[in-house]
Amino acid sequence: MDPGSIYAQVGGEPTFRRLVAAFYAQVAEDPIMRPMYPEQDLGPAEDRLRLFLIQYFGGPTTYSQERGHPRLRMRHIPFAIDSAARDAWLRHMRLALDEVQLPPMYEAMMWDYFERAATAMVNTAG
Repeated sequence: MDPGSIYAQVGGEPTFRRLVAAFYAQVAEDPIMRPMYPEQDLGPAEDRLRLFLIQYFGGPTTYSQERGHPRLRMRHIPFAIDSAARDAWLRHMRLALDEVQLPPMYEAMMWDYFERAATAMVNTAG
C-alpha cells in the first residue's frame, strides 16, 4: 500500500467500509436508486463498490483480482441512468462523505471523482 495514497491518508479499509455502508443505507430507501439493484440483499453491491473505491483510491487491487477490469460504463449499461439517477447517486454519496468526515483535501479529491464518474454513467435522457 502506498502510504501517500488517498486510501491510506483517509484511514484505509475501515473508512471505506463506513463510507459505502452510509451510502447504501440511503440507497435502500431511495425510490429512484433501489430498483436498479435486482438483488434483495444490497450486501454484494456494497462489497463491489467498496472494493472498487479502495482500489481506485490507491488501496489493494482486490476488485480487479476478483472481477477483472472495472469497465464502469459497460457494467452500468443494463441500467437506465438519467440525470435524476445521477443526482440521487450524488446526493447519497455527498451525505455519506459528510458522515465519515474526511480531511477536507481528501474529501474534495474524492468528491471530484464522484461527480465526474456519476456524470459519465448517464446513458439515457431524462
